[in-house]
Amino acid sequence: MTENIFKTEGLTVRFDTPDGEVQAVSGLNLEIAAGETVAIVGESGSGKSQTFLSVMGLLSKNGRASGKATLEGRDLLTMSARELDIYRGRDISMVFQDPMTGLNPSLKISRQLTETLEVHQGCTRAEADKRAIAMLESVGIPDPKRRFRMYPHELSGGMRQRVMIAMALLCEPKLLVADEPTTALDVTIQAQILELFADLKKRFNTALVLISHDLGVVAGLADRVFVMYAGCVVEEAPVDDLFENPKHPYTKALLASTPRIDTDLENLEPIPGRPPNLQRLPKGCAFAARCSVAEQQCREIRPPLKGIAEKRTCACLLVRAEEREPA
Repeated sequence: MTENIFKTEGLTVRFDTPDGEVQAVSGLNLEIAAGETVAIVGESGSGKSQTFLSVMGLLSKNGRASGKATLEGRDLLTMSARELDIYRGRDISMVFQDPMTGLNPSLKISRQLTETLEVHQGCTRAEADKRAIAMLESVGIPDPKRRFRMYPHELSGGMRQRVMIAMALLCEPKLLVADEPTTALDVTIQAQILELFADLKKRFNTALVLISHDLGVVAGLADRVFVMYAGCVVEEAPVDDLFENPKHPYTKALLASTPRIDTDLENLEPIPGRPPNLQRLPKGCAFAARCSVAEQQCREIRPPLKGIAEKRTCACLLVRAEEREPA
């Protein structure tokens, strides 16, 4: 059995605002094994990105995290900024959402790549140059020696995204977090980036967290999927099970609103309404107001996340645990 290298226990993220406290993530429990790809999906504002920004120590000044987030047994949430600097980039890396703004426009690609190796692995400039160029080639950048000396604005969006992936992988981290890595890219480049992640995961045995609002993007890459809504996980399942037999009404609604090659666009069903205000969450299920099958109990009782089958959990009062065949 592969050992878990990353684990969160009761991870909660709060923000102080002029209008009151916002709880962006509520009691998240998550485990990831080496070489595994876990997808975190949900609409904007569901808490996907804030979960891992908190783990990386990158929350805004008005944010705070509680609970545990351990990487190989070391709790990242209890570390000082100086201690975190040792782990960020070396053991845990993040590919940020926007390739257009994720790189420093005033520094050449060369400096942005080699700094990581010089700081975390003590490489000389010559050694760092050699390894950085090799990594650019690994992520599919054509003519890497020439592009190594360029500024970010001289590269296309797809190439900038590959540079960010190369930067994140230079120290061969144990955990790589990719936050909406294909959002700003056209469909062809999206497919190339996803193929790149699959290849790199095999070569480096890196655990990968893929954050996305689009279930279709993660279908061919993830091993497991966590579906988040209003700061909470509402369903967890192996990727094939989730697509073949979604359980939570929100997961079903997400799938029904996602374009597929075997479905006419006219048959897409948008999710009605809006996500709830995180400052004033309803008493019961946060999805009840948008749910087509909600009952009165759903508006009065908040459903716990419970096991419903092997390797599957769901937070819905109307979903029953599956009966298992006797051994």
